[in-house]
Amino acid sequence: MTGLTAEHIQSFQNKLLAAGSAPRSVIKARLVLSSALDQAERWGFIPRNPVQLVDPPRVPEVEREPITPEQAHALLDAVQGHRLEALYTVALALGLRRSKALGLKWSDVDLDAGVLRVRRGLQRIKGGGLQFLELKTKKSRRDIALPQIVVAALRAHKERQAFERRAEDILWQEHDMVFASTIGTPIEPRNVNRHFATVLKRAGLPHLRFHDLRHACATLLLLQGVELKVVQEILGHASISTTGDIYAHVRQRLKRGAADSMDAALRPAVAL
Repeated sequence: MTGLTAEHIQSFQNKLLAAGSAPRSVIKARLVLSSALDQAERWGFIPRNPVQLVDPPRVPEVEREPITPEQAHALLDAVQGHRLEALYTVALALGLRRSKALGLKWSDVDLDAGVLRVRRGLQRIKGGGLQFLELKTKKSRRDIALPQIVVAALRAHKERQAFERRAEDILWQEHDMVFASTIGTPIEPRNVNRHFATVLKRAGLPHLRFHDLRHACATLLLLQGVELKVVQEILGHASISTTGDIYAHVRQRLKRGAADSMDAALRPAVAL
C-alpha cells in the first residue's frame, strides 16, 4: 500500500473513463477509495492519501431551464386530489429535496405556528434498505416558515391520512410519517419518481427530475423579489454561490421583464 502514488490514482480514473464509466460514477468510486485511504493514513500505513493529489474528472454541466410559474400551476392542477398532492406542494413551495420531504414526521410540523423543521432524510441504502439519516450540518437542519398554501395542503393531507388510517385499521403501521404509504410505512423514493413521471405527462410538461422542483422553488422565490440570502436559508444551500448560480438564470428573465416595461413606458400612446 505504501507504493500507491498519485499516478496510480490518475491511471485508475482514466481506465474507468476509457471503459465507458460516467464521470459521476468515477467520482463515486474515488470517494470509496479515498475513504479507505484516509483510514490508512490515520493508522500510519501511508504518509498521505494520494487521492487528494489528483483532480476528479470534470462533470459536464447540464443547462436546465427552470419551470415557469404557469408550468408550476399546471403541475399542481395535474396532481390535485391525489393522496400525494401535498408532497408536490411542499416540494415546489419549500424546495425540499425528495429525501428530506419523505423523511418528514408530523412531529416536525407545527401547522398552527406555520413552521416546518427539517431534521432528517429518508434514503435507500444499498444492502440496508430504507433508512432515516439525521442531518448534521447547520444549513441542512433548519426551520422553514410555511406559506398558507402549504399549511392548507398539509391540513387536508392530514385529514386524508386519518381516513386512510381508519380504513386500513389492522394493516396500518404508525411511523408518524407526513408522507406515508397507504398503510403508514415510509414511501419508497423510486415510487415517487414513477408517479412524478405520470404527473408530468398529465400536465403536458417536459421531462423533469423531482429535484428540479427544488430549482423551481428558488426561481419562483427570486422572481418574487425574495433576497438571495433568504432563499439560501430556505433551501439550505451550504454556499450562497449555489443560490447565485440559480439567480444567474433568473436575471435573464428579469432583464426581459425590464425591457418590456421600458418598451411600455416609451411606446407612443395610441390615438383614440
